[in-house]
Amino acid sequence: HNEGFTFDRDLPNETAYCETCASVGLIMWARRMHLRSGDGRYLDVLERALYNAAIAGMSLDGTRFFYENPLASLGGHHRQDWFGCSCCPPNISRLLASLGGYVASTAPGALSIDLIVGGTIATAVDGAAVRVDVATDHPWDGTVALTLSPASPQRFRLRLRIPAWCSSWRLRVGGAAVRPRLRGGYAELLRTWKPGDRVELVLDMPARRVHADPRVRQDAGRVAIARGPLVYCLEACDNGGDLDAVLLPDGAAIRPRRRPDLLGGVVALHAAGRRERPFAGGLYRDVPPESGPAPLAFVPYCVWDNRRPGAMAVWVRRGQGRAGP
Repeated sequence: HNEGFTFDRDLPNETAYCETCASVGLIMWARRMHLRSGDGRYLDVLERALYNAAIAGMSLDGTRFFYENPLASLGGHHRQDWFGCSCCPPNISRLLASLGGYVASTAPGALSIDLIVGGTIATAVDGAAVRVDVATDHPWDGTVALTLSPASPQRFRLRLRIPAWCSSWRLRVGGAAVRPRLRGGYAELLRTWKPGDRVELVLDMPARRVHADPRVRQDAGRVAIARGPLVYCLEACDNGGDLDAVLLPDGAAIRPRRRPDLLGGVVALHAAGRRERPFAGGLYRDVPPESGPAPLAFVPYCVWDNRRPGAMAVWVRRGQGRAGP
């Protein structure tokens, strides 16, 4: 209804435009800013847009597309086969086809690992060929193993990006723990690399609560859940309808669970929440509504609306204390 801006910090959830093409444009812009500056902050923006807003624009079977990506739905928002203005399907397709160019970058005397993606990086540092084999199950797991294979022993700086969402990490080179300094969001290792050298990086990935600036009125009293680079959401098919009646207590533990049977294989998040009960009669009472226990299951936002139609919410109402009977 409004492809534009209204007033400062007006971020409605159900009517958020969040166009898929705009996410693709943000990713391309952030990548160019990073290549110009070497600053990992741009990749934090790129990664959040890539893993959440952009790839949500395509269904898991690759046949249907979102034009806009709201952060809440009452159940009537779904991907379409095509659009009259068909900018989003080819934009998301070309982005996915170009992802190999986003994983790493080089500069004089340096090789940067910018995104954690399993596979093989074949590049050159100062004109000499270097291959890096990356083994990881990211974004479901934070463990990354890199095997370097320069054509011959070569001295250069290996830069490993430590994302802003990671507050605790560990690094080993050849089995020995190291703790290099962080510079521009990267852990830097300067040494002569030989074929077969192995680097292991472990990024801790606990589920975390994300809070909005209190001036964002639509998210006042609400919290979003993220793990690693992924933002999560509630869907009605896991949690029942009326997601605005759901409360996530501030003290409730949020536990990850690997679900190979769910949505192509994801890590879901589970918490003990509560659900407020509607009044038996009338809209208003002098006492707050009663509530009961409600187990909550969060799935990555990027894969929502791939099952039964139903409500969805990223921002969940906060409750006080711990969930109980």
